[in-house]
Amino acid sequence: MKLICIGRNYTEHIKELENEKPTEPVVFLKPDTAILLKKQPFFIPDFSNDVHHEVEVLVKIIRVGKHIQQKFAHKYYDQIGLGIDFTARDLQKKLKDKGLPWEKAKSFDGAAVVSDWIDKEQFENINELNFSLYKNETIVQQGNTSHMLYKIDEIIEYVSKYFTLKIGDIIFTGTPAGVSSVAPNDKLVGYLEDKQMFSITVK
Repeated sequence: MKLICIGRNYTEHIKELENEKPTEPVVFLKPDTAILLKKQPFFIPDFSNDVHHEVEVLVKIIRVGKHIQQKFAHKYYDQIGLGIDFTARDLQKKLKDKGLPWEKAKSFDGAAVVSDWIDKEQFENINELNFSLYKNETIVQQGNTSHMLYKIDEIIEYVSKYFTLKIGDIIFTGTPAGVSSVAPNDKLVGYLEDKQMFSITVK
């Protein structure tokens, strides 16, 4: 099982990090060891002084597929979730400045929060989903999937050109603006529409 992540998929987030708007999806991977175990706190790693939260809508793959056409992409997932892509921003900057891969900043143990799953049929339109992240009871990130540069089915078509999608793979679809550092004792709570999807304590 692999975690396929899409970067720079919301315009306002691109602006806040002063990145260039991509002409195609930005893709990176996290190993399954990055998944934060259920009911466990998130421990800030000792190699970073600036870990950011990035709340994202998730999709779980249910069929094996390669070179999937966009018109058939909806058949490859039936559940939607919510998660956090934790990023060691200080380490990521050092790696980017040297033209090196991001994995050490994105793929460390515990760097991926994965919520429980909801049948996509419960939503009227998955391309108009509201989601949000609260930090210590204050909203810090708000997004709507309609603001994605690349929608879910487009992402599946694109990534399946390069990677065979397998049952259980999870796609992180990108984060909206509002990312910021986490600190010990922070409480992070994520919502998809009006449903609480996860609650994480930072240590």
